[in-house]
Amino acid sequence: MQRRAILWLLLIVVCSINLLVFVATRLPAPSGTMEVSFLDVGQGDAILITGPTGIQLLVDGGRDRSAVRELPKVMNLLDRRIEMVLATHPDADHIGGLPDVLSRYRVSYVLTPGREGESEVFSSFEESIKNESGAKELVARAGMRINLGGGSYADVLYPGDNVAQLREPNDASVILRVVYGDTEFLLTGDAPSWVEERLVSQYGASLQSDVLKAGHHGSRSSTSKLWLAIVQPEVVVVSAGENNSYGHPHPEVLENVEKSGATLLSTVSEGTITYVSDGITYERKRLTGVGWWR
Repeated sequence: MQRRAILWLLLIVVCSINLLVFVATRLPAPSGTMEVSFLDVGQGDAILITGPTGIQLLVDGGRDRSAVRELPKVMNLLDRRIEMVLATHPDADHIGGLPDVLSRYRVSYVLTPGREGESEVFSSFEESIKNESGAKELVARAGMRINLGGGSYADVLYPGDNVAQLREPNDASVILRVVYGDTEFLLTGDAPSWVEERLVSQYGASLQSDVLKAGHHGSRSSTSKLWLAIVQPEVVVVSAGENNSYGHPHPEVLENVEKSGATLLSTVSEGTITYVSDGITYERKRLTGVGWWR
């Protein structure tokens, strides 16, 4: 009996060591590449950016628990840390899923446009920041730069200090330009065309980006011909829900994108869409599994 107990103990020790070695080899390590994943969260937005050294920024969290369902497909299953969460504006289809994210992941910073919402969803979001996550809340303003490690960064292009004067929450959407070397991703929240025109006037050709997230889920209120002509994206990504009641993406936007020569991809047909950049070029990454098995 004593010998059997010793054998069982040795077996447990060996298995434990093998498991630790397996996990250690599967944990994320600095890859030298940046990944941008447009998560399939239905009618909403959620975008995970992972910098070359592993720093992660989640932009919006969709309407419900879809984000925490999709995140393990583009993160290691054992990874329970997201350095920063950005809520572009207080609409439910952008912040509704963030309380679940904040309760499941350790988040250091939450960035918002400083625009308050009046819904229960917004109240739940604010409560989760204060009472659950312990994250520090910051206000996004044009000119801020978020360091994503390894030479990658995200520049806040909008809004400025006029948030209190804006009539609609969409008008205050935080707009980010994510850069790694010679590759760029432009994320626009639900910003309408008049905001696009203001940014074109302010930044001009420096807005050029390889991948553009269509504003407001492909609504005709965004992604104008002028915007596409200045940004010159090679790819336009629409984050929307199948058979949504808004009819997104609208035919006018599809026509604008087609005439611009860009390729249009939608989470409706593609599911979660991931691009990986080495700082020189970027390419679509096909997900083959979940977590460390992908």
